[in-house]
Amino acid sequence: MYANVLVEYNVKALDKTFTYKVADKIKNTLKVGMKVKVPFGHTYVNGFVIDMSNHFQGDISKLKEVSVIEDPHLVLNQELLELGVYLKEKTLCSLIGAYQTMLPSSLKIKNQKSKYDLETSYISLNEKADVNKYINENKKSVKQIAILKRLQLESKILKKEINSSSLQTLLARNIVKEEKEKQYRININKKIIDDNPLTKEQQEVFDRVKNSLNKEETFLLHGVTGSGKTEVYIHLIKEVIKNQKRALLLVPEITLTTQLVERFYERFGNKVALFHSALSEGEKYDEYQKILNDEVDVVVGTRSAIFTPINNLGIIIIDEEQSESYKQENMPRYYTLDMALFRSHYNKIPLVLGSATPSLETMARAKKGVYTILTLSKRVNKAILPKITLVDMQQEMKKRNPIFSELLINKITKCLAQNEQVIIFLNRRGHSTIITCQNCGYTYKCPHCDISLTYHKSTNNLRCHYCGYTIFKPTKCPECHEESLNYYGLGTEKLEQELLKKIPLAKVIRMDVDTTAKKGAHEKILKEFQDGKYDILLGTQMISKGLDFANVTLVGVINADLSLNMPDYKARERTFSLLTQTAGRSGRGEKAGEVIIQSFNVDNEIFKFVQENNYNAFYNYEMLNRHKLDYPPYYYLASLKVASKDYDLASSEAQKIYKFLTDNLEKTTMVLGPTTANQFRLNGIFRFQLIIKYKKDTKLDACLKQLDNIYIMNKKVNLEIDTSPLSI
Repeated sequence: MYANVLVEYNVKALDKTFTYKVADKIKNTLKVGMKVKVPFGHTYVNGFVIDMSNHFQGDISKLKEVSVIEDPHLVLNQELLELGVYLKEKTLCSLIGAYQTMLPSSLKIKNQKSKYDLETSYISLNEKADVNKYINENKKSVKQIAILKRLQLESKILKKEINSSSLQTLLARNIVKEEKEKQYRININKKIIDDNPLTKEQQEVFDRVKNSLNKEETFLLHGVTGSGKTEVYIHLIKEVIKNQKRALLLVPEITLTTQLVERFYERFGNKVALFHSALSEGEKYDEYQKILNDEVDVVVGTRSAIFTPINNLGIIIIDEEQSESYKQENMPRYYTLDMALFRSHYNKIPLVLGSATPSLETMARAKKGVYTILTLSKRVNKAILPKITLVDMQQEMKKRNPIFSELLINKITKCLAQNEQVIIFLNRRGHSTIITCQNCGYTYKCPHCDISLTYHKSTNNLRCHYCGYTIFKPTKCPECHEESLNYYGLGTEKLEQELLKKIPLAKVIRMDVDTTAKKGAHEKILKEFQDGKYDILLGTQMISKGLDFANVTLVGVINADLSLNMPDYKARERTFSLLTQTAGRSGRGEKAGEVIIQSFNVDNEIFKFVQENNYNAFYNYEMLNRHKLDYPPYYYLASLKVASKDYDLASSEAQKIYKFLTDNLEKTTMVLGPTTANQFRLNGIFRFQLIIKYKKDTKLDACLKQLDNIYIMNKKVNLEIDTSPLSI
């Protein structure tokens, strides 16, 4: 028997399988998809068995032997093996790189020295021993007899409860035995509650998807905020489980898993596995093992959960499908939707895409009939959508209200007086975003990225949000040595400080990357706010969607223009989605909600669409712009970034790539650039960018693969190819 093995080296030159003879001792155990140790050159490396055969055409005497199964419990099933090949083709990564992406760190291909299995030792009576006889013959051994009599009453006892020299004697004499049981770090024992009845709209959506549970079909569930999409998901998943299948639910943010998973634990108990980046390595290992061993019915997680080894998959649901968190920005640069569509096709099951603000690409496919559109137009429990008020900050500046409008402060004060809660949103963390010298004009920038440093008051340092470069807060300008530094710009840290100046008695809790760095911080903040320990939740994008607090009646948006002013074709779409989602956090309970959006550009069409909660008007407006400028969904995009420590080298190589593309692609394809990338200098690396716009180009894949092969061995210039960029 022979095995074709993909070795652990993530280099293109070794991106192929190597054939080994299979040792007799593992012939009956070895399976395709297993991790093995093989001789390679002068050393031993790990690898995955990609396929096996009884025949080999070649010189058998030159073959080395595979004799060690590195992990008999880990097997990449056929679906994941094929998904890895698809991921490689889609993103131009290596095949081993694709499989590495699918695994948690504890199970990756290279040797892991840490032992992640958590075991608990129990003591029980040895069935073969005559315990009563032993007690009669050892009456003076009081402690031993006490242990034995307790074990006669209890089937087993935790070893740590009775660990002593007396126990060691009983173990040595085989009167008792020690057994180890695998323990999971996340153990949920919640009381299962009844399902909420579905509304007429929800029932119609449920029935339509239910009728497609055993076939491939993609649905777009377009539901306004608070329309009960999650309840529909739960009913669909229960239907899938009735059919002896399993479900996968993806959410974009870790914060969303906190509230959502609580609801799922209440409906499905310990049959839920959680999978996201905030789990410890041990927790991820445990949850992966639960999934691998078919111990759960539902997997809830962020984008990496799309690769979990769920057998007998019955439905995939992607909540907040428009979120850009579903795009992996480093290699392999996959888009979660592509992976979900592959698994939906492979298993012949439905894929449900849920959103209050679907991406234009998704809605366009739905309107074309590629996806089936389903609608939830009303909030549950007869709740009404919140009233949205726009505040012109240009006028407020004249009143010397640079941060909080008079209206917003009055509304916050009123809410707090009525024991209601408030959410304040600002999509920028830190204290001040620009630190400059009033005397000479010097501005603090990152020496590696040429980007302004952000001041963080809590840690008293200036930090680059791209590469992490940090310095302590200076007192003097490094150029003129004067104590004349000014701090401009606004982040969540400063916003919290200014809010407490306005409303000193308010209990404010901040939620951003800085306050949620510690494990469990997301859950702690949201639970304390849910329990009413705080009046105001202030935060960045992580609080903008999915959260459901019945007592929140006011949402305030500070600097709503921030995302609108970004130099990207998706800026308007991001702004509409972000503001609509954030506004949807208000008035989700019995009390009516209100939203105050502060802007320096209130006449912009986007704010009017948000105010009217008019997705269709926004869609038509933005599609017209996209059509005029040849952007998705009318054209496809590919992005190429040329990076080097040498500016001139990066520039000249970018020009060469431009010529190669224009010479080899079809004439209808547009190649734009090269230009400097948005973040031109990042961590000491200069970056140029080319954009490819195309409708159909049969030569594109071959061209990109050829370029990738040319630059893969170039140590001075790096070429990053993204075949599905969400921003440029």
